[in-house]
Amino acid sequence: MQTIGAYFAILFFRLLALVPFPLLYIKSSGFAFVLNHLATYRHKVVDANLKRCFPKFDTKQIRNVRQNFYVNLSDILLEGLKGLHMSKASIHKRYQVLNPEILDSYFQKGQSVICLASHYANWEWGILAVDSQIKHQAISIYKTLSNKTLDRYMLKQRQRFGMMLFAMEQTKQAFEFASKHPSAIILAADQSPSDVSKSILVNFFDETIGFIHGPEAYASKTNTPVLYFDVQRIRRGYYTLEMIPLSDKMTDPKPGAITQAYAHMLEDIVRKKPSDWLWSHRRWKHDYTKHPNYPN
Repeated sequence: MQTIGAYFAILFFRLLALVPFPLLYIKSSGFAFVLNHLATYRHKVVDANLKRCFPKFDTKQIRNVRQNFYVNLSDILLEGLKGLHMSKASIHKRYQVLNPEILDSYFQKGQSVICLASHYANWEWGILAVDSQIKHQAISIYKTLSNKTLDRYMLKQRQRFGMMLFAMEQTKQAFEFASKHPSAIILAADQSPSDVSKSILVNFFDETIGFIHGPEAYASKTNTPVLYFDVQRIRRGYYTLEMIPLSDKMTDPKPGAITQAYAHMLEDIVRKKPSDWLWSHRRWKHDYTKHPNYPN
């Protein structure tokens, strides 16, 4: 039954690929309306997160950001599915790496880098666009789907322009590969930590909360330079990616410094255009007051 469902899903993806972009965004706007006004998808989570981060926003401002967030969410979903069958030329036209040369000195030394991304604007097209625009081998970590047929299909389509994807259980293998080949390891670092005790406490939107410890742990262990992936929507369907250095060497910063730098940069970006962040994720669900490093 799962296999039949997977084939129907793949057929839908292929049909969606034929939809021209102007019509795609008409559909996306309609879907956003359904999510926001009819299904009220995670309204309570979205509103709670927005009020927490922007306590000075009035009801009208919260409603406006929420409405634009659902358009962003819908665009990302449909763009991501359409991207499964877009050409490389179309991807490059719509998703441009602005400063690939920033990695050249590392590549010439045979040095890998860690690139910290976030769930901001379109992260799905980055999987397709980045590898062919930089000299490093682009690597990313993904969560496998329970439907094996669909998982194999998604993996094949996402890797077709050069990106190497490793399952979360293969993270160690990904870093072993990067130790032998100059690679850009792309890690989404804005998820809520699964293990609060291991999380790194940072100041984020005027609160002390935990961020996942993995990226900094790997950077420190392997002495790997760290950059931030700043993805911005220029207009509907068009994005840029700018790579911003966070740390050139991981031997000197004090523990938590790189994660705090990441959190500051993400906060600055979100404050400028809040609707493009993934507000439906429950990032403040843990009690960090019990963390061993929580300030008294």
